[in-house]
Amino acid sequence: MWAVVSALIEGLVLGALARLLIPGKQDVPIWLTMILGMIGAMIGNLLARLFGVAYTGGFDWWRHLFQLGAAIVLIATVAPLWAGRRKV
Repeated sequence: MWAVVSALIEGLVLGALARLLIPGKQDVPIWLTMILGMIGAMIGNLLARLFGVAYTGGFDWWRHLFQLGAAIVLIATVAPLWAGRRKV
């Protein structure tokens, strides 16, 4: 249960940070921001493992930067698609 709550919180924080760092307005609902942040965290963890920096002594700055970078790419890609969808 704690893993689910932790993933939701991490997704929300990463998604919110990504939206703050992307210039302009992103018309993405908070639930989609959270999901994209969670997916960004998973992709960032994978990239950190591939580069050999997933587990370091102390705070894992590189892993978190990879997570944030992946979340930024995802939100920057999905936001225009979401805003341009046809509303019925």
